[in-house]
Amino acid sequence: MAGNNILSLVGWTFLPNLVTGFVQSIYYGLTIRAGDRKPAPGTPRHAKHRRRIHILVVSLYLLYTIYEADYELRRASTYYADLGVPFSATERDIKSRFRRLAALHHPDKLMSSGGSVDGTDADFFMHLKTASDTLVDPARRFAYERFGPDIANWKHCVTVLDYVTRGAQILIPYYGFAALAMYVLGLLGYLDWGRYWRWLTLVVLCVFELHTITRPSFPRFLEHVVNPILTRFTSHPPYLPFQAIILARKLSITLYIAFSQIGPLLWPQDQQGMKPAEKSEKQLSQNLDRLEQTARSMDTDAARLMELEMSPFAGDPEVIQSMRSKLKEWLVQNTIRADPMVKDALGRSFQKRRVDAPAGAKGNR
Repeated sequence: MAGNNILSLVGWTFLPNLVTGFVQSIYYGLTIRAGDRKPAPGTPRHAKHRRRIHILVVSLYLLYTIYEADYELRRASTYYADLGVPFSATERDIKSRFRRLAALHHPDKLMSSGGSVDGTDADFFMHLKTASDTLVDPARRFAYERFGPDIANWKHCVTVLDYVTRGAQILIPYYGFAALAMYVLGLLGYLDWGRYWRWLTLVVLCVFELHTITRPSFPRFLEHVVNPILTRFTSHPPYLPFQAIILARKLSITLYIAFSQIGPLLWPQDQQGMKPAEKSEKQLSQNLDRLEQTARSMDTDAARLMELEMSPFAGDPEVIQSMRSKLKEWLVQNTIRADPMVKDALGRSFQKRRVDAPAGAKGNR
């Protein structure tokens, strides 16, 4: 379990950024035609595309980790699934079912039928025996449903109180270490976004687990909502309380990391807590900066185009000077005089100069 958590942490640290860059390259290759310039890194357009793709990648990776956690639980199976009995099976039902399975999988039965017996067959039979012995004992059955198969290694536990006490001794240090880790990471500047919701999630999860391991029945939402939906509309097996706890722990850690990466992209840290007027001023300043960067980029492109067009005349000052004078005249004739404001100013000037001219005069003198 610890190895899986480390791999998951490493995956969350490196994979989203690597996949985001790869997907962004593919996106530009599909959406930008050959010959067109791609948005340069550091430009607002490139940053916007990267932010959106990163959010999509993190969201998909979050869904995958949820599916992976659920798959691991289903692959591990449960004593109920191995014996083929429902959660509501009585002691008599469990014993009857075990006798039928023992008649099929007992090593002596396999040897008498002429088959070979290896260690796997013997281990499977012992697993069925452990499952049956656990579920027919009320205290061990209670503990298994809330703490999982690890209770087989809990020595000196006989009553329900013994198992609950032992489980609490494991539970309290787990959440204590989690709270300490969150506090230290907060002091170091990590996990700043959504700090309140992280602490709230941790407290709610701790209360839910304490409630689950101390109540004589399954949690209501699990027994009356989740499991009925799973059994009625899907082929997914129902959850036991310890499976719901494992899944909730896995999801909480995954959500912490995922929201730490998505949250700052959705709500930048420098805009949190701003008033509407401050946000508008900040946005206006950002837009002006983008406009300035765009103007500089256009000036650079124009200078490059001019150098490219004048490259055949390099080394001939007379031709270059002639080209410059003609370009200046072309700009005046076709750009400046074509401007609507310039046309309007010239029209008003001519109108004022012809006020006193005689009727039918074509000039102003």
